[in-house]
Amino acid sequence: MAATGRTRGTPGAGAWLWRWRRNPLRRGSDRLEAWLLLGIWALVLLSGVLGGRTAAGAVAHALAAHRAQCHEARAVLTHDAVRTPWALSVDGGGGVWAQARWTASGAPHTGMVKVRPGTKAGTAVTVWTDRSGDLISRPATGGQAHAQAAVVGALAGMGAAGGVLVCGRLLRARLNRRRMEAWDREWEHVGPQWRRMTG
Repeated sequence: MAATGRTRGTPGAGAWLWRWRRNPLRRGSDRLEAWLLLGIWALVLLSGVLGGRTAAGAVAHALAAHRAQCHEARAVLTHDAVRTPWALSVDGGGGVWAQARWTASGAPHTGMVKVRPGTKAGTAVTVWTDRSGDLISRPATGGQAHAQAAVVGALAGMGAAGGVLVCGRLLRARLNRRRMEAWDREWEHVGPQWRRMTG
């Protein structure tokens, strides 16, 4: 027996496109549903792309602005970094915090910087400061910024598209409920006549 190329019970293209074809059984609600489905999928695509691009652009802009405010400075530890085991879990990254001093904008600064356990006082370390000389987090590299923007953009795009899909399902459910109510009203008129004809 030759294969038909379509599993029995699986709707083909005709089952999905029947709302667009001329058919005496097609109702106004069927045409409305066809346009609704088309609009939903168009909005899903549009909102996913625009939402993703907008979010990715915002993240990339924020990271670029942060990177522009960062200045690399040379700091010197003023105390030995501790070696105790509990210090290894201060931030979960295997580093410890030690006091250091640096000069930025012509003024001396001090603060806590992350270094290897047991680093001796007087050791030079690199820190990142803002324009006023205060410590800030290390800026993301170009690759890291691109990856973060891509991840946020993808999540935002999926969220926007998912929101449109949920709204579309609610609209279709409401349309189906109205269609069933219309069928019930019509059956109230047709049902008695049908029973007389078959009785």
